[in-house]
Amino acid sequence: MFVELHIIQNFAPSNLNRDDTGAPKDCQFGGYRRARISSQALKRAIRMTFGEENLLPEESRARRTKRIAGALVERLVARGKDAAEAAAVVEAAIQGIGLSFEKPKEGDTEKKTQYLLFLGQREINALADVCLAHWDTLVDVAPNADAASERDAKKAKKANKAALPKQVQLALLDALDGRSADVALFGRMLADLPEKNIDAASQVAHAISTHRVATEFDFYTAVDDLKPDDTAGADMLGTVEFNSACFYRYSNIDVDQLVDNLGGDVDLARTTVEAFLWASIHAIPTGKQNSMAAQNPPSFVMAVVRDRGLWSLANAFVNPVAPAHDGDLIERSVDALEAYWSNLVRVYGGELRGTWCVNVNPRELGPLEELRVETFEELVDAVVTAAFAEAGTGAAA
Repeated sequence: MFVELHIIQNFAPSNLNRDDTGAPKDCQFGGYRRARISSQALKRAIRMTFGEENLLPEESRARRTKRIAGALVERLVARGKDAAEAAAVVEAAIQGIGLSFEKPKEGDTEKKTQYLLFLGQREINALADVCLAHWDTLVDVAPNADAASERDAKKAKKANKAALPKQVQLALLDALDGRSADVALFGRMLADLPEKNIDAASQVAHAISTHRVATEFDFYTAVDDLKPDDTAGADMLGTVEFNSACFYRYSNIDVDQLVDNLGGDVDLARTTVEAFLWASIHAIPTGKQNSMAAQNPPSFVMAVVRDRGLWSLANAFVNPVAPAHDGDLIERSVDALEAYWSNLVRVYGGELRGTWCVNVNPRELGPLEELRVETFEELVDAVVTAAFAEAGTGAAA
């Protein structure tokens, strides 16, 4: 079972997602330059919206961080352990399962893993529980001092892994079950623990503009408020690149994979799909928002529930749309999407459980008009009901 989401969203002048030069990201599509928002930026915005809008309970969410050691120490100290001893125990535990710490920079006292770890709150809590349950053993194998070099750090990692009893290693590894909503959705890779990798249940495409785009430049100045009145001129000059674009966004969820990733917890999977739909509709990347405030919600959303097969509708915009007397940029984009969708259904058929759409513009749609609902709440409720109509979905079967 799959859930697909198609969104048309027009942004005012903005720089929501920039490249290494500070310019808005773009790409070639259909032979024309298009504005682009990376899938990474969209997924980050979705994940943050889970918490900001209280769409998922804290214990069902995850954190991507190098600072897992500090998070564990905080939990152990809160349960009555000495901070210094807790830090040593945590270091022994993390190195004992094969993970490494990066060499600290001068003046940096915080332990950081060599790469970002994507761990659920339940996993972090479970790791703390294992540390408490095997406290004395971990104290015995804890390193006496910080590694002086990268070579020493690697030696410490190997030594700790060898010294830690197998039963403690297994208990620590068992804590990493990956059963949090955003890990199950977006997957994870742990280079040192490949058996703990999670295949993502969702796919999120880079958003691309439905039309050609040209990057523009904003020349700005700043004036010193305390400058004497008889002194003219600005005290800071610069330029910021921006564009304004109407984007097509596409994403999907493999519901069966999601349930499997969550260990057969159908209720959590249902909550996760609902949260993903709401967050996808509401989430906006944060780039340059304080100076541009491009808080523009989607104008059109279509959701599909199907048994198999996935259709991105990006090719509806191979020929870039353009505003005309019979429709603005948003309307022409919706028309192009609707026409392309209708052609796909005509040619391929559609093994569809249901299709729903919301159009902010009250004008009548074409073939999609009969699939129209009035509110996003109706759309989300209908999608979740259809996606979980069979109680035996996924691993729970």
